Amino acid sequence: MVNYSPLIFYKMFGPNIKLLRKRRYRSQDEVSGALDIKRSTWSGYENSTCEPNFGTLVKISEYFKITVDKLLKYDLTGLSESLLSELERGYDIDIGGNRLRVLTTSVNSNNEENIELVNEQAKAGYRTGYADPDYIKVLPTFQMPFLSKQKKYRTFPISGDSMPPVNEGSYVTGEYIQNWNMIKSGYPYILLTKEDGIVFKIVENHLNESRSLLLSSTNPMYDPYEVPIAEIVEVWKFVNYISPEMPEPNLSRDQLVDTVLNLQREVSKIKQGVGEN
Repeated sequence: MVNYSPLIFYKMFGPNIKLLRKRRYRSQDEVSGALDIKRSTWSGYENSTCEPNFGTLVKISEYFKITVDKLLKYDLTGLSESLLSELERGYDIDIGGNRLRVLTTSVNSNNEENIELVNEQAKAGYRTGYADPDYIKVLPTFQMPFLSKQKKYRTFPISGDSMPPVNEGSYVTGEYIQNWNMIKSGYPYILLTKEDGIVFKIVENHLNESRSLLLSSTNPMYDPYEVPIAEIVEVWKFVNYISPEMPEPNLSRDQLVDTVLNLQREVSKIKQGVGEN
């Protein structure tokens, strides 16, 4: 017999099934009748004043086509419309971000992991070909001896001017992140998203709060935006980049130094004037 904590039911289960019922435009009478449950009992479930047995819980899960795990453990009322729609269509999406992910990869003649290069020609196809062995095996590969052989890396091209000093035409290398709960806020990551393909951004981990990641640019001209976890396919932690251009000098720092020097000269002149008087 599986025992569930009443605290979980009170906090998650009742609001979840109420939300799902209303999204189907069903009354309590309609749902309780379809599940062969008394209306008063169903109302108790929604109001968290009583709990279903395990058999009833399974029936409710099958009715809404959402796993028991998600009905009990996750606050569905806080999910985005796109996530809820996918759940209701029967897709067992990864709300928590910690599902085991299988990565299609390649190895060299010594059975060591290659670093695949997704060049500009292959970039457009990566959104659909990332899991296709035939796509991956034709990508150029190379090695970086200073990187750990125990981790998986891949290199991606950068477009646009949203992430200086990494300019357009550069290539960024990332370390594969399997458990997205390990994403550290404030660090750069390369992500493969369903809508935008490959993006390179500073990431804030909002998985616990809103099941999403907040993506920001180092260029202040670009506004941050959130991406729901269901829209993300792969996450790679930034480790280095290769650029054909020298980075621009930090003019703002040089200007600050000049300003300080000028102030020092002015103060010195004032002191000399005071001393002469």
